[in-house]
Amino acid sequence: MKVLSLLLLLLMPGMSLASGGGIQLQDFTSHWAGIVSVAIFIMAYSLVIAEEALHLRKSKPVMVAAGIIWTLVAIVYVNSGDIHTAEAAVRHNLLEFAELFLFLLAAMTYINAMEERGVFDLLRIWLVSRGFSLKTIFWLTGALAFVISPVADNLTTALLMATVAMAVGGTNTKFIAIACINIVIAANAGGAFSPFGDITTLMVWQKGIVQFQEFFALFAPSLVNWLVPAIIMSMAISNEKPEAIEAGNFQLRHGAWFIVGLFILTITMAVSAHNFLHMPPVLGMMTGLGFLKFFGYYLKRRDNNLVPTKNDASLGEHQMSLEDTATKGRGHAVDNEHSDSQYNIFKSLERAEWDTLMFFYGIILCVGGLGTLGYLSLISQLMYVDLGTTNANILVGFLSAVIDNIPVMFAVLAMMPDMSQGQWLLVTLTAGVGGSMLSIGSAAGVAVMGQARGVYTFMAHLKWTWAIALGYAASIWVHFLINGDKFTGTAGAAAKSMTGH
Repeated sequence: MKVLSLLLLLLMPGMSLASGGGIQLQDFTSHWAGIVSVAIFIMAYSLVIAEEALHLRKSKPVMVAAGIIWTLVAIVYVNSGDIHTAEAAVRHNLLEFAELFLFLLAAMTYINAMEERGVFDLLRIWLVSRGFSLKTIFWLTGALAFVISPVADNLTTALLMATVAMAVGGTNTKFIAIACINIVIAANAGGAFSPFGDITTLMVWQKGIVQFQEFFALFAPSLVNWLVPAIIMSMAISNEKPEAIEAGNFQLRHGAWFIVGLFILTITMAVSAHNFLHMPPVLGMMTGLGFLKFFGYYLKRRDNNLVPTKNDASLGEHQMSLEDTATKGRGHAVDNEHSDSQYNIFKSLERAEWDTLMFFYGIILCVGGLGTLGYLSLISQLMYVDLGTTNANILVGFLSAVIDNIPVMFAVLAMMPDMSQGQWLLVTLTAGVGGSMLSIGSAAGVAVMGQARGVYTFMAHLKWTWAIALGYAASIWVHFLINGDKFTGTAGAAAKSMTGH
């Protein structure tokens, strides 16, 4: 029961706006509305955890729970004579979500555009057609997952490399299972030292707590986190050399490398907006998305090989994307089959992980609502006073494996404990790599379980949890060893002054 209570309390932070801006949150932790809100959140998150068994998308229960919780928050505040706090609090949470949502939407659209142009297919085909041994593929897929995930996020990277492992492994289910475990660990570890590699690191960066270049202090600990279990698991992989798979003549679609260049430019703009102009990184990302839309217009015109007419210009790009259904009867000479094969920026937008984005909305609103009911002081006392800062930050990794690193990290950021830079880097590391200890502990693990269904399973991953835990412990030790100078002073106060909280 103590463990359960700790898990529940961690998911009930207060809001950082309570310490500034003239808004004073009241304590409703013992009020019936607070108790009911906690019960609603527990029920909703239970459905999220059971997503694989119920085949119920995780966004649905948390979105409904968010609406109910904030209704209760508004009722208790209005009844207490305060008609402003609940509104200000929910607007604060919506702003948090809006920045995260638009940033991720731009990044996902770029990844989908590169996939549509064949960039990831080229890498996959190169790997499966070289006739590498199983052990070589094990190390190559792990290494590539580690170096690609800092840019292309851990979920996309894990799915790409798992496809390679499945193609090479064939009927060798033992190899596929171990290779998938290795890929999930590597993708999560690679994402931990980059603001773009994981949602948790992105949240920390956008808060201004850790600067872009400071994340790279986690490179060595992240590398150790992957290498320790990888070396142990590689001993179970044979040097068998399967036949090379004939890939045929594959060519990238027109503009593939230009889109890669635009993506690099977009990342540069996001970093520059944050570091030099002190603007939200999402500004650079959305500007880069605009550049991609312009290039999409060029690709569309190139595919159509049409000279723009007055009527075409008046339609606008969005209406042109619906030519198959909306303009067929208006006299526009469009070949439907050709239209299906041409580049369409809105198809890349449609293929974004909308369920994940809506899940973030529900989680941020649920946790923020519970925080507005007054649980901040309780969890701050328990985690960062009673347990101690280091112990609390190490515990975050284990909680991330059982629950999910997103609500856990959002809780920590909402509490905003006054910690040194080294401690903020520690909690960023543990939240990022802790989920690797269980297959359900990260988005990458859950996605690969769905892709390699029946082969990469919860139990298959659990057999190697001891090795992954060794890597987790080793990464924390390395962090203290090489970043010891960062554990003096505090970073929380500076972050609060930067964000105005």
